[in-house]
Amino acid sequence: KMNTNISTIKKIFFIGIGGIGISALAKFAKAQGKEVAGLNDEASGTTIDALKAEGISVVFLDGFSLPDADMYVYSDAWLYRGPEILEAAKQTGKPVLSYFDALGLFAEKYKVIAIAGVHGKTTTTAMTGEVLMHADFDPTIVVGSFVKKFGSNFHLGNSEWLVVEADEYMRHFLVFKPFITVITNIEADHLDYYKDLADVQDAFKTLVAQTDPAGCIICDPNAPNMKEVLADAKATIVDYHALVETLPKLSVPGEHNRLDAACAKAVANVLSISEDESNEALEAFEGT
Repeated sequence: KMNTNISTIKKIFFIGIGGIGISALAKFAKAQGKEVAGLNDEASGTTIDALKAEGISVVFLDGFSLPDADMYVYSDAWLYRGPEILEAAKQTGKPVLSYFDALGLFAEKYKVIAIAGVHGKTTTTAMTGEVLMHADFDPTIVVGSFVKKFGSNFHLGNSEWLVVEADEYMRHFLVFKPFITVITNIEADHLDYYKDLADVQDAFKTLVAQTDPAGCIICDPNAPNMKEVLADAKATIVDYHALVETLPKLSVPGEHNRLDAACAKAVANVLSISEDESNEALEAFEGT
């Protein structure tokens, strides 16, 4: 992995810029004053229209030639969709990073609140972000869906806090060294990549080990498959399940949303956000 100092990078070209995650990173990069452009295989769509609205230039495969940039960032799908384009990017001698590796670089200067787990990541990320916004923590938020409140998969904050959806697939989330790690739940999933449940647990165990000892791990320690993951935890373990009873009535129905809200409330408690403030934000949450 090339040692890349993000502050010296002026121009980034995104290969597969239309993906839900990578388009958020493109907005993140532009918000930090980088010159951003990208390649996509579809000419319109929610993410593309949003990028164009922000003045980000998107080109298409027709007669495509790779522009000059200080860094190339690709969406994993393009390993198969456009291997020759990635090859051309590598030939430039400039850093060529996957979306997740690039996101990890951008995350380095933040206190990261990483939302992980096999289900509920997107909702929990959005809820946590909204609670922190409501409490004037002014977080930056990167989420794998468009959030109704800010109409985007990215929200630029002006503080040290970054709330980010942390994907376990291919161990992608190990690019983060979180201050707070939230694990909604763990089960055997992505078995095209992981050998079995123990392999999934091993990935989460590494994420737990990478969590700042001064921070915390928010989870349900009594949930199935969790004990092994927490075996070497150095950070404080916080049980979100205990908070389900303290939640207000939510606008979004269903028990799964209550569990996600309990995770968000646990983050709020750790950050000393008052119960009134976290409940207000959760009551007002309209979904993604």
